[in-house]
Amino acid sequence: MNMIGKYLRVTPTQLLRVIEDPEWAREFARELEDAEDAEEEAFPLVRVRRFSTDKAWELLAVLLGRADFPVDVIFGEEPFDEDGDRGYGPPRYLPVERVRTAAELLGRTSYDSLVQGVDRCEPAAAEAYPLIWDGDPESLEWARGHYTSLVMFFEGAAHDGDAMLLWLD
Repeated sequence: MNMIGKYLRVTPTQLLRVIEDPEWAREFARELEDAEDAEEEAFPLVRVRRFSTDKAWELLAVLLGRADFPVDVIFGEEPFDEDGDRGYGPPRYLPVERVRTAAELLGRTSYDSLVQGVDRCEPAAAEAYPLIWDGDPESLEWARGHYTSLVMFFEGAAHDGDAMLLWLD
């Protein structure tokens, strides 16, 4: 079983619809995934509507938690679909203002600062998914690209005035 961190940018109007009709959000996410998968060229991360941290989500949660990051950019903050809980918690969202705050702070938070002072065995002790942490100094490098991409994705969403849906799948 894989647990993948997923994100979907939505306009403020779409967010209101998501809150009123969570099933619409699931359909919209599937349609968008199909449409973007059909594109020949990849969009830059500041333009795409959906994103994934793949399996790096929990390590990023541990690192951001250690840094007392004030916005939950891994799980979201407000639940919108209790029926959509696939065993990892319900899907959640960040409203536009929280996306803007997150983007600003993420842009000022380097990955190096997140891993500074981290005991290489700390992810294993936290049982961070996936359980690949063996104390190897390179193991923390595995999530660097995911973090960099997450920062760019949030910057694009903030620039465009989007809210964000977050869930584990």
